[in-house]
Amino acid sequence: MADNVTSLFRGTAAHSPSMAALTREGGDGPGPVDFCIPCNPYFPTPAMFDELAGRLREIITYYPSSADTITAELCELLRLPPSCVAMGNGSTELITWIDHLLVTESLAVPVPTFGRWTDQPMETGKRVDMFPLQESGGFALDLGAYAEFLRKRGSRVAVVCNPNNPDGGFLPRQALVDFMDAMADLDLIVIDESFLEFSDAEEEPSTVQDAMLRPNVIVLRSLGKNFGLHGIRFGYLVANPALAGRVRSMLPKWNLNSFAEHVVFMLKRHGAEYAASLRQVRQDRADMARQLAQLPGLTVYPSQGNFLFVRLPVGAEGTVVRDRLLTGHRILVRECGNKIGSSSRFLRLVVRPQVDVRRLVTGLEQVLYGTGTQAPTAGAGYSSGTAAVDRLVSETNGAGMGAGAVAGAGAVAGAGAVAGAGAVAGAVPGPAPAAAPPPAPAAVAPAPGLGAMVAAVGLGTPSAPGVVPGAVYGGAPTPVSGPPPVSAPMPGPAPASMPAGTVGWGPGSGLPGMPAQPGGPGLQSVPGNGVPPVENRRGMPAAGGLTAAQVRGRTQPDPPPEAGGWPPAGAMYQAG
Repeated sequence: MADNVTSLFRGTAAHSPSMAALTREGGDGPGPVDFCIPCNPYFPTPAMFDELAGRLREIITYYPSSADTITAELCELLRLPPSCVAMGNGSTELITWIDHLLVTESLAVPVPTFGRWTDQPMETGKRVDMFPLQESGGFALDLGAYAEFLRKRGSRVAVVCNPNNPDGGFLPRQALVDFMDAMADLDLIVIDESFLEFSDAEEEPSTVQDAMLRPNVIVLRSLGKNFGLHGIRFGYLVANPALAGRVRSMLPKWNLNSFAEHVVFMLKRHGAEYAASLRQVRQDRADMARQLAQLPGLTVYPSQGNFLFVRLPVGAEGTVVRDRLLTGHRILVRECGNKIGSSSRFLRLVVRPQVDVRRLVTGLEQVLYGTGTQAPTAGAGYSSGTAAVDRLVSETNGAGMGAGAVAGAGAVAGAGAVAGAGAVAGAVPGPAPAAAPPPAPAAVAPAPGLGAMVAAVGLGTPSAPGVVPGAVYGGAPTPVSGPPPVSAPMPGPAPASMPAGTVGWGPGSGLPGMPAQPGGPGLQSVPGNGVPPVENRRGMPAAGGLTAAQVRGRTQPDPPPEAGGWPPAGAMYQAG
């Protein structure tokens, strides 16, 4: 495996090689411990696997039922009208048909994100407008700035992934509903909720009910990720009957396989086990974040997915770390250098049971520091060129949870800077790291800005001492007392930001101090830096923004009390 591992990854473009390919390359014995593919490790249950194994001959011998039959069963489980649902052979099949049928000119998407949202429309000759998420803001998506970007670029389709892959950033439902209404003139808005089942930020975070009422909104959902069955390839979209029917009419009658059919028909008997698996993943996520944050120089970003986005210590080369973990420890991780908007400084690590996490932490200690949790040393997989660039930019200009996190200090969760977008902060207690990093600069907190406004109207959660409330929203810094923040910036050039005017909400938003132009509610561009309001109209030439080449280079509250069985209508599996 050692000789061919690099070529395996180079041959997969924006994705990782399959587990089958890695297992074949590794010869005899089990495959690596998988921290790469974001799958639920607790579902299906062993009994469910035994049932599938017992029916294997029948499953692979006969045709499945039609897609309409399988969709009707899923809709009965979800209490959704079948006319509003289209099931596909994985979410990528649905993304492909969305692009072919509904994207005619241009598509905008924040980056980094799932690669098919950038690659698919580019493959069919569409213009892809990429909105870079800022490392200095913890990769949080500011929906207001994104809306203004859409107006300036003249984008006709907007994509929002919630939670986003690879960083796990989360946006409250009401913020997304307001965004939908403000962008009602677009050809299409897609809310990709492929990882939303793992969120515990809100009781009802899904926008499926809102999408069915709007003429230009599609919500995309995954089943393979949630159910731990990537190999089956099944997912679905929810939209108003016209949109859903248009996609459904293009799908083959038997586009869903017999494995998908058997799993869908099994689910009604296993709702309680499924809900329990989600609760366990959420608990494991918090535990795993706490353990990783104790590694010196490693930054862990708040996530609502079943994965954690981490920045490696200064000078660490992600491809070297990935290869050494795989060849020396049989641990597979997702290095994110081939994701637009990311770099080899970042890994995405899937949430796994504690026994596997201990193995990962031990492997990282050996690869990054030689032995134990000491400062990085020469020969431990570091690139001098990467180190030089890192230090020029800054040592810790992200907003994640670093090794200096103090017990009780909360990691700020990024939410859209829009009306109704409440930031949620949660505590990440844990013991001090074995070897503390150099002292951080003085903590700073923003002057009253949008973050403070959100807190003022009761949409945020009070932070623990030492946390910088609303830090992801910006504002002039002022010193504060208390323990150091979870991640403190070092001197260095500020990261690039998008040129944009002030974005405000129209009358009735209820957000004090937010200017808005007259003319009714909704998200509108208002004077702020000399940029005049720009209407979004078909055929408008691109203005501003970044090309693909230019952009390359929260912990949450405890989950609600346990509840058995399937959730009420429209809850989209959000029990527990």
